[in-house]
Amino acid sequence: MNLKNYITNIENYPKKGITFRDISPLMADGSAYKQTVIQMVGYAKEKKIEMIVGPEARGFIMGCPVAFELGIGFAPVRKPGKLPRKTISANYEKEYGMDTLTMHEDAVKKNQRVLVVDDLLATGGTVLATVKMIEQLGGIVAGCAFLIELDDLNGREKIKNYDIKTLMHFRN
Repeated sequence: MNLKNYITNIENYPKKGITFRDISPLMADGSAYKQTVIQMVGYAKEKKIEMIVGPEARGFIMGCPVAFELGIGFAPVRKPGKLPRKTISANYEKEYGMDTLTMHEDAVKKNQRVLVVDDLLATGGTVLATVKMIEQLGGIVAGCAFLIELDDLNGREKIKNYDIKTLMHFRN
């Protein structure tokens, strides 16, 4: 199955010069969505993952079914003010500006093997901020899994010290 057939490219969204990779058609097709989850579950099993962490919102869409299939927990990473208990935070640069992410301070246990799951690796800012918070909590980032990687944005460079699994590659 060629998963690229289920990605729609939206030019100049959310701003001019950006090509948005819409995963909605992939999620709408049960077989394609299932295939992505199966591939990420296989990777997580290889890495002996104990917890999935995903940044909002598409990290939830990709990470939750992986956690469910593995029978392990999922910890959300969200923008400030969205999580109800005490949080830690990390600032990051994304492809079109600066932002902040937060995570519950008890989301990851010390020495817990964690897989970061998101839909897209672009500049690497979101995943690097997520990794920093996991490590601040004492977790071990055993891998990072993405549905799509935008190769020309070099996000892989920011997380080059971590194992990376990408299902599809595009150029921005």
